[in-house]
Amino acid sequence: MIFVSDTYDIVEQDPDVPTGPLTLPLDQWHRTRGGRMVDFAGYWMPVQFEGIIAEHLWTRESAGFFDVSHMGQLYVSGEGAEAALEAVLPIDLSTLPIGGVRYSLLLNADGGILDDLMVSRWGQGFYLVVNGATKWDDIATLRESLPDAVTLNHLEDSALFALQGPKAFEALEPLVTGEYPLSSLIFMRGGQFKLGGVDAWISRSGYTGEDGFEISVPAENAAELADLICAQPQVKPIALGARDSLRLEAGL
Repeated sequence: MIFVSDTYDIVEQDPDVPTGPLTLPLDQWHRTRGGRMVDFAGYWMPVQFEGIIAEHLWTRESAGFFDVSHMGQLYVSGEGAEAALEAVLPIDLSTLPIGGVRYSLLLNADGGILDDLMVSRWGQGFYLVVNGATKWDDIATLRESLPDAVTLNHLEDSALFALQGPKAFEALEPLVTGEYPLSSLIFMRGGQFKLGGVDAWISRSGYTGEDGFEISVPAENAAELADLICAQPQVKPIALGARDSLRLEAGL
């Protein structure tokens, strides 16, 4: 007699990894605006609104609003955090200034590449953004690699937006206040601001080949801030299809 366990590996579900597809803070916001929803990286996300070509061209000519809240937002802090991260990221973090943003890779113990990511020096620690499809594995790898004195917080109560396009600054600047003007952010620099009166981390970065910003906000304020940004005449919501075509065209 052949049992199932004789021919197939039995894989137990990691209790720390949710089963999907899950919903993001803007799920209803997307559906209300006619977003065509698909299962992407374990989340329901819009693949298009008015159409991929139209959204692609709008972003190239004006400003596109992207919901990228499926990405993993992490904060690493504690004594020795810099050295601990340098053991798994092949960069010199000692040269990264407050507010600096840098592209890097997450490595395994043999130096193999597990994922690419963005890392910023934020306050007394480091803010990392990892890919949505691999974030649970990335979190597990980091927790196994970091010493006990270093804390990794998964910022699950935050949403993440990207505003991309030649008119992104024109659209965002009137909505933002802070200790210094939004215009002070050069490419790959970030800082703490108020967006519509709500605390936000804003960096001048993105993956469309255009000028733009990535914006981390409290999930509870996601819908009101999405409304605020998209009320600007330069801005339209853009979905996954155009995100991919824009990145492909830009060679990213």
